[in-house]
Amino acid sequence: MIKDGFMYVAVILFTAALLICLPKFFRGEKAQKFFSFAPPIVLIYLGLMLLCTFRLWDTESTAEAYGALKNPLLYAMLFLMLLRCDLRKIIKLGPKMLIGFFSATASISLGFFIAYAVFHNYLGEGAWKSMGALCGSWMGGAGNMMGIQAALDVSESDMAYALVMDSICGTVYIMFLLWAIGFSKKFNRWTKADTRAIDEVGAALEAETRADTSVITWQNIAILTGSGLLVSAVSQKIGVLLNNVMSFFDKATWTVLIVTALGVTLALTPFGKIKGTEEISNVLLYFVIALIASRADLSHIGDAPVWLIAGFTVLLVHILVMLLLAKLLKMDIFTCAVASLANVGGTATAPVLAGAYSSALVPVGIVMALLGYVIGTGGGLLTAQFMSIFG
Repeated sequence: MIKDGFMYVAVILFTAALLICLPKFFRGEKAQKFFSFAPPIVLIYLGLMLLCTFRLWDTESTAEAYGALKNPLLYAMLFLMLLRCDLRKIIKLGPKMLIGFFSATASISLGFFIAYAVFHNYLGEGAWKSMGALCGSWMGGAGNMMGIQAALDVSESDMAYALVMDSICGTVYIMFLLWAIGFSKKFNRWTKADTRAIDEVGAALEAETRADTSVITWQNIAILTGSGLLVSAVSQKIGVLLNNVMSFFDKATWTVLIVTALGVTLALTPFGKIKGTEEISNVLLYFVIALIASRADLSHIGDAPVWLIAGFTVLLVHILVMLLLAKLLKMDIFTCAVASLANVGGTATAPVLAGAYSSALVPVGIVMALLGYVIGTGGGLLTAQFMSIFG
């Protein structure tokens, strides 16, 4: 079992790099069919989860290394991805993203209500309070959950199974969405979605990339990597200060807002034209996913089977409602998936999924995730009150 922090980081990053390269190593027809069904981004998530579950490393001993790297690399990745963002193109996506977001929020609330109605006799007395707090988290983020926990006076011990449910169900759902995004063309054909706006954004950026004949130099790599890490470090410090003064957002949300502001601003300057932002941000994207997956210990499933079944019931209701609305409203998979993860995963994961689809659309993931913080507490409390009907 690995207990050294640096060895832990080296192993998971090398494993991620190896899985990224698999499509280059295996080029046969059968291999390509396999990778179309299970792309490297999903293999990384699944592979690292299994290694964590099999105790290749000690999660407690390596927690410090994980904590020191995960968020700093995430913020650096967001900054570099945003350097390619043209907000004038993003605005063209229109109001359908908001429809997708609020549809996801409503379906999550419905999912919690149905799951609690079915399983309340097996979850323990007053479990509606813990479920309500978790509902707030799945609509917004950890700050909303803590707000509801305080409002409903839920003890830490009563939150234990809800947190296991959050960890396991949330992790599996993120992996599912990363896998599903690979079937965008089939999904969009099924819903008859009009993807012209999203396609135009992607096409415009591809045209810009093709028109740029400059090469990536080691100087480019150095300045982009250094600036990404510096922005990450400075933004975190400012985020803490702002959280102390204006606590309606937690420090992580303030940090994301600062990173976003710097990224979209510098994207309009010559700095945003430096060659290499896509390549370096993609490397960081896969490394961040590897880090997140390396903490998903599936062995905890046995600790709270009924809570986990309830959690997956919530997600199943949510998925079915979103599929129905996608068909009726002709929504594309990007709108549905990012709206969904903006609720369930928040600012930490929605931009990652958006970046996996197209790095140009990362701001959409951030904006939608921030909306969750606005409505998460109220939505979770309202859902909790509905669940309390069953006692």
